[in-house]
Amino acid sequence: MAKRTDLAMEAKELWQEQAGKTTRLPGVEARERKTDGVAVTTVRILDRQGEQALGKPAGTYVTVALEGLQAVEERDRAASVLAGELRELLDLPEDAAVLVVGLGNLAVTPDCIGPKTLDHLLVTRHLIQSMPGSFGTLRPVCALSPGVLGTTGLESAEVVRGVIDRVKPDRVIVVDALASRSPERVCTTAQLADTGIVPGSGVGNSRQAFNREALGVDVVAVGVPTVVDAATLAADLTEKAGLRADYDRIAAHSQGLIVTPSQIDQQVERIARTLGLGISLALQPDLRPEEVLSLLN
Repeated sequence: MAKRTDLAMEAKELWQEQAGKTTRLPGVEARERKTDGVAVTTVRILDRQGEQALGKPAGTYVTVALEGLQAVEERDRAASVLAGELRELLDLPEDAAVLVVGLGNLAVTPDCIGPKTLDHLLVTRHLIQSMPGSFGTLRPVCALSPGVLGTTGLESAEVVRGVIDRVKPDRVIVVDALASRSPERVCTTAQLADTGIVPGSGVGNSRQAFNREALGVDVVAVGVPTVVDAATLAADLTEKAGLRADYDRIAAHSQGLIVTPSQIDQQVERIARTLGLGISLALQPDLRPEEVLSLLN
C-alpha cells in the first residue's frame, strides 16, 4: 500500500525516497523555479513508465505556492502567477468559452473549496448575452456547482455532462479539494493539471472522472490540498523521528482517518478568494486584479 497524496510533486518525492535521491526517475521531467517571488514546480509525466512510477496519468502538473495570503498584495501576486500558469495549460483560442466547475460539499468545510471558489469567480456569459455593448470584449465564462452524490442522488460528472451538452464550452476547469502527504502543504499550494481529476481519489472515495475521455472536452484541474491521510502523516512523523515506520500496519489501524487543520474554515476562505481571482485573471487577461474585484462587487 502506498502513502496517499494527490500532488504529483509529492508522488515524485515518495518515489525518490524509495529508490534513492540520486536515482533518475524514468518517464518524468521536473523543474523548480520562482515567478515574481512565488515558487512554482512543474512535473511532466511523459510515458507509461512515468505513469507507473507516480501512479498518475501522463500530462503536466504545476504546483504553485500560495503562502501568506493575508495581505492584498500577496494575494494579488499569487493569483497573478496562478493565472499565468493556468493560462498556459488552457491554451485558449481568443473567443473560447469556458465552464468552471466547483466540486465538493458545502456542508463539509475541507471539501467545500470548489463551490467557495465560484463565489469569487467572474462569470460573464449572461452579461455578454444581455449587454454585449458593455461586456462583449470579455470571454464568456459560466460556472456550476453540481453538489455531491449523497445530497443530489446524481454523480457530479452526470450533471456536468448535461450542462456541457447544452452550453458546449471549449474548455472545462474543475476546482476541487485534494489530499497532501505533508501538513506544510495543506492550504498553501495549488496544483494545476491538464489531465483532469478523479474526485475523492486522495481519500479513498473515487467518483467518476473529469477528463476529456469522460466529458468530450479538454479539462484542466485546479486543486488545493485541505487534508492529510492520518496513516501517511503518522508514518512520515515516525520516519522523521529516526524510527522505521510500517505504513501498511499503521494504515490497517487508522480506520481511514483524515486530518485537517483546526482553522480550516479561515484557510479555505482565503484560498477560495485567491483561486477565484486567479482563474478570473487567467480567463480575462486584459483585466487587472482590482478590475476583477470591482466587477465582482
